Amino acid sequence: MAVSNNKNIGHSTYKVRRVINLIRDKSVTDAKMQLQLIGTPPAREILKILNSAVANASNNEMLNESDLIVSKIFADVGPKLKRFKPKARGRAGAFDRATSHITIEVTKGED
Repeated sequence: MAVSNNKNIGHSTYKVRRVINLIRDKSVTDAKMQLQLIGTPPAREILKILNSAVANASNNEMLNESDLIVSKIFADVGPKLKRFKPKARGRAGAFDRATSHITIEVTKGED
């Protein structure tokens, strides 16, 4: 079991969870292929974290990449960045820019 996470990703959890649900409980090779084909910005971030989790598993626990599956993957809400946008008549409209925390756990698949 190897875990990798990344915090304060600049994408909302709604957009990240749409991609996460596609690769949950799949083998790592299938998940990588799926993420590369999707190609959205959240998918590219998830692919980086997945590669980090696979590297942790191969270095720390001497596991082979072809035996690994994505056992747990989830996205939590991160802190919201307060931003302002110019509005009519010299006013400023406030909005929140969403961030998220992504965690991926890979384990050895059952034979």
